[in-house]
Amino acid sequence: MATFPTLTTDLYPTRGAEEVLIGRKDPVVWSEPGTAGPFWAHELESYERDGFLPVDQLITPEEVAGYKAEMDRLIADPRTREDERSIVEPKSQEVRSVFEVHRISEVFARLAADPRVVGRARQILGSDVYVHQSRINVKPGFGASGFYWHSDFETWHAEDGLPQMRTVSVSIALTPNYVTNGGLMIMPGSHRTFLGCAGATPKDNYKKSLQMQDAGTPSDDALTKFASACGIKLFTGKAGSATWFDCNAMHGSGDNITPYPRSNVFLVFNSVHNRPEAPFAAPVRRPSFIASQDFTPVR
Repeated sequence: MATFPTLTTDLYPTRGAEEVLIGRKDPVVWSEPGTAGPFWAHELESYERDGFLPVDQLITPEEVAGYKAEMDRLIADPRTREDERSIVEPKSQEVRSVFEVHRISEVFARLAADPRVVGRARQILGSDVYVHQSRINVKPGFGASGFYWHSDFETWHAEDGLPQMRTVSVSIALTPNYVTNGGLMIMPGSHRTFLGCAGATPKDNYKKSLQMQDAGTPSDDALTKFASACGIKLFTGKAGSATWFDCNAMHGSGDNITPYPRSNVFLVFNSVHNRPEAPFAAPVRRPSFIASQDFTPVR
């Protein structure tokens, strides 16, 4: 069992009496200019500026078919539904997400270690990395609920104890992402300002927040200011495309009321130099299937 040091200086206070805006104190791209890797220099410049970078085809159509078959297998397995790592849609009772898929599936473990994937994470974070979180998001048609606006880092800092913004996510599409089926939306440039949210963190908040976000949710006024300053980018793309985005990017997605599912595999890489401390604004740390306690570098 991992142990977590007592928190030191809190660079990004949150979950207090009022919302606060704090300028980013960490780099966006941590590697030195010219560091070898899958990304071109101009792509890293775009990522640093916007806080995200789409990749038209990260994996091939043949690979997509294999990963989608593995996703379907997991979702159809009754043991998956009964596992605490599965999150179920409140209305339809269909499986919404399955966490820690790189541990329960050798297929997704290989994807997390694929040089096209982990190489890009190392290039952005400037170090070896480990998987902080992994999941498949199954957003079936006809009413799957969306994910409200939020910064992942706000939660990972408050509830998981990550001290710095040295974490990157990639969402890899396993089905087409249309403008109509609840695609990912990000506010370009929002990653440069941290929004500390108001309100204390309830005990075992993760049990509710994974279905419907409450604690750590920005106010309407704050979101209006961010959207006015940054705009909103909606991501579309074929299966096999991917979006890399910074841990502090303000993002969300709408409901999917179309007949067309929107499913993806979601991998979060954290620098080995950004190991979690005690939670900065929560009574207890979230369970290991949501916030890994194994810091072994991906090889």
